Amino acid sequence: MSKSNKKIKRVAFHTLGCKLNFSETSTISRKFKEEGFEIVSFNSNADLYVINTCSVTDQADKKCRQAVHKIKNQSPDALIAVVGCYAQLNPEEIASNLSVDLVLGTQEKFNILEHLNELDKNSAPVVYSCEIEKVDRFDSSHSEADRTRSFLKVQDGCDYSCSYCTIPLARGKSRNKSIQELVVETKRIAASGIKEIILTGVNIGDFGKSTNESFFELIKNLEKVDGIERIRISSIEPNLLTDEIIEHVAKSNKILNHFHIPLQSGCNDILAKMQRRYNRELFQSRVVKIKKLMPDAFIGVDVIVGFPGETDKLFSETYTFLEKLPTSFYHVFSYSERQNTKSAVMENKVSKSIISIRSKEVHQLANKKHEDFYIIHIGKTAKVLFESSQKDGKIYGFTENYIKVETSYDKSLIGQIKQVKLISLAPSGNMGIVFI
Repeated sequence: MSKSNKKIKRVAFHTLGCKLNFSETSTISRKFKEEGFEIVSFNSNADLYVINTCSVTDQADKKCRQAVHKIKNQSPDALIAVVGCYAQLNPEEIASNLSVDLVLGTQEKFNILEHLNELDKNSAPVVYSCEIEKVDRFDSSHSEADRTRSFLKVQDGCDYSCSYCTIPLARGKSRNKSIQELVVETKRIAASGIKEIILTGVNIGDFGKSTNESFFELIKNLEKVDGIERIRISSIEPNLLTDEIIEHVAKSNKILNHFHIPLQSGCNDILAKMQRRYNRELFQSRVVKIKKLMPDAFIGVDVIVGFPGETDKLFSETYTFLEKLPTSFYHVFSYSERQNTKSAVMENKVSKSIISIRSKEVHQLANKKHEDFYIIHIGKTAKVLFESSQKDGKIYGFTENYIKVETSYDKSLIGQIKQVKLISLAPSGNMGIVFI
């Protein structure tokens, strides 16, 4: 702890946004722990609070501001560090408007320990946020939160230029570690007793640009790691979800039949305005192929409602497309105007009231799709990995195809994979089970 601020003993972390942020927060937290700091919950009194931010929507920025205000009410003498995407995009706004103590952008957040001596509650905020074009380092990350599943960061940044998105401005160009290095990291995860990894990144299908490798090669190599029994693929672009990947997953004993594919709109006119790299026909062909080879596969889909120029007719076109797709769930996002994006200056903006109505409609469809997916699996057998989380005397877990189950709490189940029969929907919306 020789380089650290001696006044700081207890540190609390708060993560906003994606699973990638979660894996990075977990890695930063471990670095603090290795240096002798005590890690406490965000609701506890701490000497330093670290908020790892998202900036995909204005709501994400708002949540950061709310978290800062909560800390100041809860622990007025504590130091506050805001790091990550929001800190990269708007460092001066955070430093001046929120009056925090440390602001670290995309590259510097992993160097937070080196900046602790610069922190002083009575001094001006310390800000480090370099030009995003200079960000070229890949910082390895994985989570170990509940010792049952780990989010493994395999890729960072994005070379796409979707007209509504700030991620390339916040995270920089697409980059990755080599397959060999990620295999070594996966072996470390397996050695800790974790049985499942979730591959995360900004655009994971783009894996390999830094090392002249491919995502397909990556998953084939990670399958060979002893001790890892389950591999999930997080969000992957439909144009990068190739036939060979789908066909390999269908035959794999480790890679799970669970897909998350961003669609954003079911209308080709809107997809073109969004500058997405596919049309709805390609998207549909990916879903159909998955369902043909893996009928029980869970397919989650991202949808944005209210993009500029989305008329009632075009929204209806999207809704009809979503209704007919054999998917399992929709993650619905209300369009949020972001600075320095092409869509921010587009005409024919959709009012917030109309966006709200459309969002509710798609949410209702999403809930129906999700419930229908659960219902058709009643009576089937499945393998469940149980997690450490518990509530109201229940323990929870997920099947290979991402059905959340619950049963009476039994500590011995944590981290175990058990064969079960899915018997009924519980009042919580989870699936009730019996062991077989």
